[in-house]
Amino acid sequence: MFDKTTYINRREKLKQKVKDGIILLPGNDHSPMNYAGNTYRFRQDSSFLYFFGLDIPGLAGIIDVNNNEDTLFGDDATLDDIVWMGPQPSLKENGEKAGIKKTFPLKELSAKLREAVSKKRAIHYLPPYRGENKILLYRLLNIPINEQKEKASAGLIKGVVSLRSIKENQEIKELERAMDTAYLMHTTAMKMARPGVFEGDIAGVIEGIALSSGTMTSFPVILTKHGETLHNHDHSNKLEKGDLLLVDAGCESPLHYATDHTRTIPVGGKFSPLQKDIYQIVLDSQIKAIQSIKPGITNLDIHIKACEVIASGLNDLGFMKGDVKQAVEQGAHALFMPHGLGHMIGLDAHDMEDLGENFVGYNNEVKRKNIFGTGNLRLAKKLQEGFVITVEPGIYIIPQLIQKWEKEKKFTEFIDYEKTKSCIGFGGIRIEDDILVTEDGCRVLGKPIPKSVEEVENIVQG
Repeated sequence: MFDKTTYINRREKLKQKVKDGIILLPGNDHSPMNYAGNTYRFRQDSSFLYFFGLDIPGLAGIIDVNNNEDTLFGDDATLDDIVWMGPQPSLKENGEKAGIKKTFPLKELSAKLREAVSKKRAIHYLPPYRGENKILLYRLLNIPINEQKEKASAGLIKGVVSLRSIKENQEIKELERAMDTAYLMHTTAMKMARPGVFEGDIAGVIEGIALSSGTMTSFPVILTKHGETLHNHDHSNKLEKGDLLLVDAGCESPLHYATDHTRTIPVGGKFSPLQKDIYQIVLDSQIKAIQSIKPGITNLDIHIKACEVIASGLNDLGFMKGDVKQAVEQGAHALFMPHGLGHMIGLDAHDMEDLGENFVGYNNEVKRKNIFGTGNLRLAKKLQEGFVITVEPGIYIIPQLIQKWEKEKKFTEFIDYEKTKSCIGFGGIRIEDDILVTEDGCRVLGKPIPKSVEEVENIVQG
């Protein structure tokens, strides 16, 4: 945990945002893997962590805005708990760590909320994403599960997003603390990318690096020679010389701040001429995007700049043709880059995605564009100092998408389908880093993970 003043100050700021009523923030509980006593590794709810800091299952917090009271609900460890897990701090002791003086057993939460309902007080909650918390909300507030998302408090969501989006200095230090592990994960994957090695061997080693740092991966590792499948979690293939290995992986710091990097690696240590050309386009696109980052510019504008670099490079190679700006404006480039440029990152790899992408990445000034590719951009609004975002352009040869668009005669003025089809089996290339928006520009976080053609080839070759 950070110092308790951090959590006191955050809750005070949230009260100023919401201004009226009671804020209910349930923490997470253990989640069974296949039976009650065999659980997944515990992961606390990120908003509960942000405002209370306690990385312990079975807790709930209430922030009473009108009465300026913060209350923690939970249960002390039983003797049976102590037998299995050892001595545990009391609820009161945990409350003190978070700067909370009022603590009650978890069973009293219901009575507290019933009292508020009887007085017609507003009860604010965030949209739940775990089944057990949906059931809890139904039991506490009698809100049907299928109505909970739409009845979640927009005011609370906006307040939480405004606070969590701007990273404090101690949060940035915590992010960079995790970057050291991320560097080791990705450089180890590069060194292991040899013919005859199975994807699963590498995935297991880099997940082990995350675990050995005392934390966990920030999302399931994507490690595949079929990088044309954007979120490919299969690790069953044997690597062969000439394959491209795409590794999208991150870890969490001890306080659960996430990293998210992607590198694409030539198996055996040498890019083919075509691989090298396309890799350089992606790298140029990423560099252009990073150089464009500063407060006040929309991430949508940066996304478009990056896509124009990709379309221009593919024009030069003969995959695309025609006017680059028109091609990007109409979405023709999305045959090769069907996703957005990046997203917020912090306590979640896709920071605050549980609160709703339109609340996090969009606002009244910047609306979502409903065209393929750009419509998948998670973050489009103006950047502010203190945002931490990913920048992750890519180029992919996706057979099913090519087949569909060609059959529909889509964007024939911009796409050379014969040239594109000749490269089916190429796979995909993505390059991703985590970027802090600073007062007058930006800074790439962490020790630089090799990404130039020469750097990557050298480290693979050893």
